[in-house]
Amino acid sequence: MRIARFSIDGNVAFGAVEGEKQDELVLDIIKGIPFADFELSGTKVPVSKVRLLPPVLPNKVVAFGRNYADHAKEMGNEVPDAPFAFFKPATSVVGPGDEIQYPSFSQEVHHEAELAVVIGRLCREVPRERVKDVIFGYTCANDITARDVQKREKQWARAKGFDTSCPLGPWVETELDPHDLTIQLTVNGGQRQLGRTSEMIHSIEDLIVNISEAMTLLPGDVILTGTPAGVGPLHVGDEVAVTIEGIGTLTNKVVKRG
Repeated sequence: MRIARFSIDGNVAFGAVEGEKQDELVLDIIKGIPFADFELSGTKVPVSKVRLLPPVLPNKVVAFGRNYADHAKEMGNEVPDAPFAFFKPATSVVGPGDEIQYPSFSQEVHHEAELAVVIGRLCREVPRERVKDVIFGYTCANDITARDVQKREKQWARAKGFDTSCPLGPWVETELDPHDLTIQLTVNGGQRQLGRTSEMIHSIEDLIVNISEAMTLLPGDVILTGTPAGVGPLHVGDEVAVTIEGIGTLTNKVVKRG
C-alpha cells in the first residue's frame, strides 16, 4: 500500500494512493493515523487536487554514510567496518515539490539519492530477526549536502542539517522488498546517479540493529541508508528527481535562499 500525507482546504490527512497513471491517482482518506490500526474512509480525492506533504514528520532522521563502496571511493574515503551514523534534524525535512533552498554559507551543494526506511513502532535494541516488524515502509530521500562545509568543518551538523536538506516522498510504500531496487537520480532530466540497494555494504537489518542499540526509535522516524556513486553539484534553478523502483519519484527544485 502507498500511503501519502497531504493537505486540502487547510486540513492535513493521510490517504492510500490508488491508481497507476500519474494523472489518474486518487487518495482514499484514512480514518486516524497509519501507525495504528486504521480504516479507509471510502472518501476519495484526486492527487491533482491536493498538496502532497512529507509523508511523515520524523522526530529524528538517522542517516548512514559511506554505505556504498563506489561512493566512498569517489569521495576518497575508506569503507567503514561498522555502520557510520549522523543526524539530520526534523527541520531539514521537506516534501515532494517543495523547494530546496541553497544555503547562503555554502558554494558547493550536492545531491545524494537514498532509500529511506520509515519506522512504524516504538522500538529499542531490535534483534535482527525482528527488524521487519518495526518497519512501516519505504520512501525516496535526497540527502542534500553542503560539501564544502562538510569538508571544512569536519562535523556534519551544518553541512547536512540545514533547512530543506532532507526531501522525502512522494509517499511511503508499505509492501516492498527493499533489498535489490534500482535507485536513480536526475538533474534537469540528465542522469547523475544509478545504483541498486543490493550494493549496500551494511544491510537495512544491520543499520536498524546498530542504531537501536543506542537509542529508542519512534513511529515516523526515518533511517537514510546511504547513497550510490555519482553525487554532484546542484545549482539554483536545477530540478532534481530521485526515482526508486517500486516506490516512485521525488522531485524538487533548487532556489536561492530568501
